[in-house]
Amino acid sequence: MVPFHEIGIVAIAAAVTMALRFLPFFVFRGDRPMPEGLRYLAGVLPCAMIGMLVIYCLRNTDVFAAPHGLPEIVSCLLVAVLHLWKRNTLISIAAGTAFYMFLVQAVF
Repeated sequence: MVPFHEIGIVAIAAAVTMALRFLPFFVFRGDRPMPEGLRYLAGVLPCAMIGMLVIYCLRNTDVFAAPHGLPEIVSCLLVAVLHLWKRNTLISIAAGTAFYMFLVQAVF
């Protein structure tokens, strides 16, 4: 039996996602300038999102119990150093995550 309900839900979610991805290309075509407020948000939101992710990831770190947040601190420092050195977000986040998992699983 084909689960039509589940297929319908996935199809609607895919259609809405695609519409949201394609909408800016139809609204801001070629010579039409982007509004100043939207340009400001485009410059500010990526940093705000990364800041929120850092706070979310570090919110349950217990600095009063062993290992006192050392894996998190060392991994955050690695991400910062790699990003300043390579200027590649994907490399710095992937390396920081892998290094954190190594520290938690093998060292601490």
